[in-house]
Order: sequence, then structure tokens, then C-alpha cells
Amino acid sequence: MRAHVKVGSITIGPNHPLVLIAGPDVIESERHLLSHAERIKRICDRVGLPYIVKCSYDKANRTSQDSYRGPGLRAGLPILAKVKRALGIPVLSDVHCREDVDAAAEVLDVLQVPAFLCRQTDFIVAVAKAGKPVNLKKGQFLAPWDMEHVIAKARSTGNGRILVTERGASFGYNNLVSDLRSLQILSTLGCPVIYDGTHSVQLPGGLGHASGGQREFVPMLVRAAVATGFCHGIFLEVHEDPDHAPVDGPNMLRLDQLERLLREVIAITHALK
Repeated sequence: MRAHVKVGSITIGPNHPLVLIAGPDVIESERHLLSHAERIKRICDRVGLPYIVKCSYDKANRTSQDSYRGPGLRAGLPILAKVKRALGIPVLSDVHCREDVDAAAEVLDVLQVPAFLCRQTDFIVAVAKAGKPVNLKKGQFLAPWDMEHVIAKARSTGNGRILVTERGASFGYNNLVSDLRSLQILSTLGCPVIYDGTHSVQLPGGLGHASGGQREFVPMLVRAAVATGFCHGIFLEVHEDPDHAPVDGPNMLRLDQLERLLREVIAITHALK
């Protein structure tokens, strides 16, 4: 089992700097993503955190069939490749079907298995076989110890570069709750642990036609997750104007709040040492 994972020049795991995985939820345009990634990178450079760009080329798990999904594989991957080249930093995106894996692996530095697909054995194996680092998002319907079996499926391919992400657990209908005990439990599975602070405040299907969210709780939950000492990275969806974002606006952090939050969590990591 590997407790550390390298993504490009970044090492994620115990005794290494906290890593930020962040960006808008979905590609709105090349200009939009590049602008956000540039600004987030400048913030990370100022505060001294390694940065991996996150953005989806396709959101295949929308509440409504009419919801915006993004530009798709063929148009979206070239945009992610341009951002990667322009800024010289790794990129991560979620993959939703086996047919996308090979093309995605040519561009992405980290392939992400969405939470809703974390029980799909053949899909997980196909993603891990690509040989790239894999981020396994814990399904909101799973207990943290159940992720042992999900990780084993990925490792069965010989790929040991596995990250595991906590993103909240279902709490009745249209609600999620973060049980921070999960971070300590996940840390026993031999993978770096990431905390998804923005999906953890999502209200799935809460708006009827779309998911709602409570972004006002993101900073508090992120600070608490880092304070456990078992969090090796933070996953945040960030947008300059989340109220007008086409996807997941209610649970995205405002870009102008990011630097303060990162400075707070860095202070927490220093206190832990």
C-alpha cells in the first residue's frame, strides 16, 4: 500500500504540504477556466500551497436532463490540455464512462471516479488500468470503511497511486452531513485523504430541478477537516460568481473568499506541527 501519491512534481500524503484541488465545477469556456485557474494559482503561489486544477468536461450526473453538462469529451479535453500547458500545473477531471478513459488519460494527470460510480467494479478497474493517479470519491451512500473494497478494486490493476475523497454522507432526503470521523477511518486504508468541502454542503435535488447547497458552511467544515490532522488535500469548487454558475452554484465557494480560507488552514497545519 502506498501512503503517498505523486502527481507531476506534487507529492500528496502525510508529512507533505496540504494540496489544493480546485476550479469551477464545469468548463463554461476556455477563457473562463483559464482565468479562474490563473487566479487560483496566483493565490496558491502567494500562500505556498501546491495546486491541481479541477474542472469537469462533462457532468453526466445532473438532476435534470435539461441541466448544462459542459462541452463534452472532444471539446473539453483540449481546453484542459491548454490550461495545463499555459500554467504548467496538473489537471484533474471526472470520467463517467469506460469509453472516455483512454482519451482522458492522454490529457489528465488525475482521473476521478465520481461518487455515484464508486461501486461500479468494471469502471473502476478500467480507470485504474490507465496507469494515472486516481481520485476515488466516496459515495454519499457508503460508510468510510466500505471504501476499503473500492480501493482494492483499483489496486487490483497494479496501480497504487490512489487518492480517496470524503464528500459527505446522505442524511435523510436532499441533505448531506460531514462526519469527520470518516477522515481518520479513511486514513487507515493506506491512501492520501482529500476532503471535498464544497460537495459536502450540497443539498442533492434540493431545488427540485437541481441541487441546492449551503456554501456559507464551506470555510468552517474545511477548517475542521484540516484540524483533524488526517486531511492531506482540500477539494474545492470555486467560482467568481457562483450565483450565476450553470452548475452547482449554491455549493461553490466564492473566488474572493479563497485566499483567506487557505491562510486559515495553513495556520491550522502549522499549529498541528
